[in-house]
Amino acid sequence: MKKLFTILGCVALFALTTTSVKAQNYKTGLGLGVDFGDGSTQVGPSIRHHFSRNTALQGEVLFGGNSTVLQAFLQYNASIPGAKGLDWYVGGGPRVQIYNGNAFLNNDNFTAFYLVPMVGLDYKFSGAPLALALDWRPRIYVGDNNFIGSTAGRFGLGFRYTF
Repeated sequence: MKKLFTILGCVALFALTTTSVKAQNYKTGLGLGVDFGDGSTQVGPSIRHHFSRNTALQGEVLFGGNSTVLQAFLQYNASIPGAKGLDWYVGGGPRVQIYNGNAFLNNDNFTAFYLVPMVGLDYKFSGAPLALALDWRPRIYVGDNNFIGSTAGRFGLGFRYTF
């Protein structure tokens, strides 16, 4: 766990201190985020804002599976040479999941905390104010509830209007 914090800290520091003169594909994207894979699918509003060519912050509020999810990700972005409009990104951040009763968990209400590293692709359509993102985002559970655990098979999909 200590190595993960060190790696995420280095990535975040690198992303915040790196600057470039190239323009990003878009400044801000607002739209729909989907978190799917092992477990329930969650859907809700998503925003992604680029602070520089290589630094973006993404936030989501998702609903599904008897829960509400709040998550934020700091991302390092870079273009893929020869693929206009296509960027790759790596990053991560915290996830707070508020469970609202579940028969499997004896109708308890509780909150779970996760660390979520991610890697993915972001494509801005040429000539249209639309972007599409797909990423792999495993969840690392931070807590002691025996019914909850880490999950490797999670993915994110984002549909955004860009401006």
